[in-house]
Amino acid sequence: MSENVAVIICAAGASSRFGGKKKKQFADVAGRAAFLHSVELFTDRTDVKQVLLAIAPEDEELVSVKWGPNLNFFGVRTYFGGEERFDTVTKGLELLKDDIGLVAVHDAVRPCITKKWVDQVIAAAAESGAAILACPVVATIKQVEQAAIIRTVDRTGLYEAQTPQVFKTELLKKAYENIEKLDKDKISDDAQLIEYLGEKVSIVETESSNMKITQGSDIPIADAILKGRPKPGRKGPIGPYEEAQW
Repeated sequence: MSENVAVIICAAGASSRFGGKKKKQFADVAGRAAFLHSVELFTDRTDVKQVLLAIAPEDEELVSVKWGPNLNFFGVRTYFGGEERFDTVTKGLELLKDDIGLVAVHDAVRPCITKKWVDQVIAAAAESGAAILACPVVATIKQVEQAAIIRTVDRTGLYEAQTPQVFKTELLKKAYENIEKLDKDKISDDAQLIEYLGEKVSIVETESSNMKITQGSDIPIADAILKGRPKPGRKGPIGPYEEAQW
């Protein structure tokens, strides 16, 4: 019997590096806002019993007016995230239902995630307690100080962490209870908190196509990735409005 899964989609960021009039999570990618690609994927899963969408307070009106009816129809709960990502996840953990066995934390700006990768990372976390998606590092990596290379980093065994990152609920809660003892400036993802507990984190190997949108130039790349994939039909209802009105 599969465990009930909750998903925290982090869309509360300020998008300071993105530029433009829209935040990157609301930028159009392959015909809809970037964050909606993940919302659609997770709400279409039978094992996902709760989807929590973290937004910034200043985006409440935009999200409510433009996507509120459909988000409500699919049972997505929005809440205000914090100033930092860890604050956002902490608030999300407080909203979990009692029957949730696994928690997936996902970047709203990774719209190219696939069902296959989600299947695999949830299965891996159910077995090991903690699992993330990760892509092998293929680029040549240079360590630099004062605009000069000081060494070339051996990339053997190096992986780029991606999301979703999935954890047993109690394990992730325990990791967040420990966070005040750590230097938050040196922590870059949730898996690192599990590492600090001395617990094993499994990886599911993916590809670079599960990209994170950071700059405006990333949009056409993500757009091309999504448009180049076969478009699966949705099994469930499309909501009170036509799909195109997302």
